[in-house]
Amino acid sequence: MYKGKSIGVIIPAHNESTQIAGVIESLPDFVDHIVIIDDNSTDNTVEIIEKYQKQNSKITLIRHDINKGVGGAMASGYKYAAEHGFDVAVRMDGDGQMDPEDMPALLDPVVADQADFAKGNRLFTGEAYKKIPKIRYFGNAFLSLFTKIASGYWHVADSQSGYSAINKKALKRIDWDTMYRWYGQPNDVLVRLNVHNLRVRDVPVSPVYNIGEKSGMKIGKVIFTITWLLIRLFFWRMKEKYVIRDFHPLIFFYALGAFFYLVMLVLFVRMVYVWSLTGHIPTINALAMFFSFMSGSQFTLFGMWFDMESNKELK
Repeated sequence: MYKGKSIGVIIPAHNESTQIAGVIESLPDFVDHIVIIDDNSTDNTVEIIEKYQKQNSKITLIRHDINKGVGGAMASGYKYAAEHGFDVAVRMDGDGQMDPEDMPALLDPVVADQADFAKGNRLFTGEAYKKIPKIRYFGNAFLSLFTKIASGYWHVADSQSGYSAINKKALKRIDWDTMYRWYGQPNDVLVRLNVHNLRVRDVPVSPVYNIGEKSGMKIGKVIFTITWLLIRLFFWRMKEKYVIRDFHPLIFFYALGAFFYLVMLVLFVRMVYVWSLTGHIPTINALAMFFSFMSGSQFTLFGMWFDMESNKELK
């Protein structure tokens, strides 16, 4: 128990035979339940977990017959936590990259009912730029910006951090079977939390790298995959939150912004075509294109502003 609340730790693991023992041994004593999801490992991860399970009654092992991705593993863990009434469920990956000493800081706002979901932010510390591999650091910054727009949580950064704590209300409210299954899972969760008007807080945590972990993530591919995911999630959130659940006029601003950007693109193509044929830029065409750009930008920025105002109480 932690301050009167039952705490469950959800650990997704896939081929983590070199790291999983250290993760289990490092968990604080106040943790009541340890739920480890083996996502169809092909090494001896399961044997190691079963060894610890015999020594520790807190450990529950859930095995997947096929690899469902980190999101699929977390879906199984969150559903288990909701069904068994955990007050708070903490995600800790099986690769040892999440410092257990940061767990109380994540739990405090959730246990005090100041947030429904608290997530780690490795970028608060000045050590982040030094410790996080540069391509991941800049890729994370890029995706964090797009996640702000897609999720509506404008105060949240380090969107790719999976270290998080979620309360019972949020566990039961979200349909975990529809959550994205692969590396974009933390982004997907934020969007779903926002649709349900759940409070999210960023908590500073320590970046942990180069401890023997092995990553299967291909940064170049993941950035494009998650960017496309965020585009789809943005439109899904607009529909779910501002049309179906509670209509908001910001929809018109975003729609007009998109319309004028489309007109700008058409005018740009026409201007280049005429320029290539005649050697002169058509003045009216250029002015209309510039007007469309300015109109599209203004409508889009007003839409963002309305979205920010609508979600300011969810900090």
